[in-house]
Amino acid sequence: MARTKPKAPAALTHIDAAGRPTMVDVSAKATTARVASAECRVRFPADVATQLHANGLKSAKGGIVDTAIIAGTMAVKRTHELIPFCHPLPIDGIAIAIDWQGERELRIECTVKTTHRTGVEMEALTGAAIAALTVYDMCKALSHAIVLGPAKLVGKRGGKRDVGSIAGGVR
Repeated sequence: MARTKPKAPAALTHIDAAGRPTMVDVSAKATTARVASAECRVRFPADVATQLHANGLKSAKGGIVDTAIIAGTMAVKRTHELIPFCHPLPIDGIAIAIDWQGERELRIECTVKTTHRTGVEMEALTGAAIAALTVYDMCKALSHAIVLGPAKLVGKRGGKRDVGSIAGGVR
């Protein structure tokens, strides 16, 4: 029976040899096409979901979906300002899809593309999470029992390894 070499344990990339926080040096990495997709869920109490279905996802503050898409897009472009060790990246494309999953839950998916030396997972996660927070903000007058999450990476392509799947298209 052939022996396989044990896989080295994963190491934190934002910690230097002295245990101090550091930004990853990506200067030696190849510039390649990168794409990542993340999602965040928003779950409503039954009476709030019924009201939102009835009024086409509009609130006193305006169109909930349209506002969440704008907020998520802005968040993607500013991720490096929010998360200390994220690199500022040229964003080639962003797609945010918001759809009902059953009667009481919205699924927000954010897909981001770049051509760079580092990926866009954090940008996709930030876009999905901020879009979800915007939905909460626009609906909180109806209930504070709205639940956000989980927020999770759905998939990424490019870089050292591919993870999950990318379903959403970036226009």
